[in-house]
Amino acid sequence: MSDLETRVVPARAPLLRRAAPALLGYAAVRALGLAVLAGWSAARGKSAYTLLTARWDSLWYTRVAELGYGYEVRLPNGDVHSNLAFFPLLPWLERLLHALTPLSYADAGFVVSLLASLAAAAGIFAVADRLYGPRTGFFAVLLWAVLPVGIVQSMAYSESLFTALAAWSLYAVLTGRWVSAGALAALAGLTRPVGAAVVAAVWTAGVISLVRERRTRHTPVTHPGTPAPGGPAGPGAPARRRVLGMLLAPLGAAGYVLWVGHRTGAGPLGYLDVQAGWRNGFDGGYAFARFVAGRFTSFPSALAGLGLVAGVALLIWLYVTCVRRRQPAALLVYTGVVLALALCASSYFGSKPRLLMPAFPLLLPLAGALARRRPPVAALVTAGLAGAAAVYGAFWLNGSGPP
Repeated sequence: MSDLETRVVPARAPLLRRAAPALLGYAAVRALGLAVLAGWSAARGKSAYTLLTARWDSLWYTRVAELGYGYEVRLPNGDVHSNLAFFPLLPWLERLLHALTPLSYADAGFVVSLLASLAAAAGIFAVADRLYGPRTGFFAVLLWAVLPVGIVQSMAYSESLFTALAAWSLYAVLTGRWVSAGALAALAGLTRPVGAAVVAAVWTAGVISLVRERRTRHTPVTHPGTPAPGGPAGPGAPARRRVLGMLLAPLGAAGYVLWVGHRTGAGPLGYLDVQAGWRNGFDGGYAFARFVAGRFTSFPSALAGLGLVAGVALLIWLYVTCVRRRQPAALLVYTGVVLALALCASSYFGSKPRLLMPAFPLLLPLAGALARRRPPVAALVTAGLAGAAAVYGAFWLNGSGPP
């Protein structure tokens, strides 16, 4: 784990105050994206709000919120699309907000997504600020906002909610709040299957801290100033709190998967059968590799193939950079699992960019590079990326869009 984890952080302004510029910048980027989407959609005779709240997975979430589980679609080829594939936390929040306000389920999903995206931006800032300072935190948030498929952050999808829970769980690990880390990991596990990445991060950090503490306890202290063990937060929390956090972490994902298995009568692994009905599975990246190779059969599609190869190479390079710069083990494990599940799944390939969206630690090296640039240069780069992301998001949602 990184030496950054044990550095002493001097007293500073409250976290929310430090995060305010990043949150304002994030809101501006998202507002730009929504404005461009509205104009583009109007020009094509479409409703931008419908694209954000009532298409693709948004419909499945609102149907769960309104009617509960049990709905499925049987396709002519024999595939069965069951709403059991969708984890329950977002529909639960939609149902709660609908019960407390005049909002429809779709409206509630949009509001939850907007609030969750701000919480995610704040969590990303908190992690980056903790490790590298507020300037890097500022650019980490902006880079997350200007991802090519960043418009999903404003859709009634679960990506923003999951990223918020994951980021704050990782921050809780870095600051030694183990029970909070475990509880947030459990909620992340109720949001998306990739919640396993947050669970793995909490368990990795917890085991490392316990092992380090055990070794230190049996090693004579030769320097009076040696800090107490405990990992990222400096002095270690009581072991029972770390163990409690680790025990809490998998409860969300495990609970839902076991419930699905019981409901379907297929046993503990019944959720995998549900995913198989959607043609989703984990094949180590074989199907994705075949898809990429298939792009090189003709000249126009070969350009797309080269773009996919370059994109995967960039992701690998960023992850290696994170390892070389000694990011904390919790972040490396979390990012590694998100990458593995996104790139090595046999799901619809057009969904992979949004599945990678929660892997925000990959942006930290780029954010650090921007933070070291002169302000005019950094502002020009981020403004250009924001404009490109807004245009691409409008084009994407008015075309094939997310599956």
